[in-house]
Amino acid sequence: MKIVKDKQDWKIASEIELIYKSKIKASERPHITSSSVVYKLAMEIWNMNKIDFFEQFKILLLNRSNKVLGVYEISSGGISGTSVDLRLLFAAALKANASGLIMIHNHPSGKILPSPSDELITKNAKKAGTFLDITLIDHLIISSESYYSFADNGNL
Repeated sequence: MKIVKDKQDWKIASEIELIYKSKIKASERPHITSSSVVYKLAMEIWNMNKIDFFEQFKILLLNRSNKVLGVYEISSGGISGTSVDLRLLFAAALKANASGLIMIHNHPSGKILPSPSDELITKNAKKAGTFLDITLIDHLIISSESYYSFADNGNL
C-alpha cells in the first residue's frame, strides 16, 4: 500500500508578482498634463521597429498627481488585434498602488480611429476602474505618425 503525503501547498492562494522598485524621485517622474504628453512618452517606450508590425497594449500607471509610476505591457498580439484581460490590467494597477491609468495600444495599419472592440474595452475598463477607485484617464490609439485620444474626443 502506498502512503500519500498530505501537501499543504494547495491551501496557499496563488499570487501575481509585479515588482515595482523605483530609483526615480517623485519630482523626476514624467507628469501627464495632456494627451500629447502621453503620445510623446508612448513614442519613447514603444519599439519603433514593431509599432507598424503588430499590435501591443500597454498601460501607464499614475499616482494622484498624474505622475507616472511605471509602464506595464498587458499584451502583444497579431497584425489585427491583441487580447486585453481586464483582470491582469487591474492586478497591475492595484499592485503598483496606482490611482489612475492610461491605456495605450497601437494600430499597425496606421488607422487611428477606434474599432468597436476598442470602444468596448474602454467602456469596460472605465466601469471596472470605478469600482476599484482607479480612474481611467485616457485611452490612446497610436501609430508611428499620429494618435487618437478617447478623452480628447469625448469618448471616455
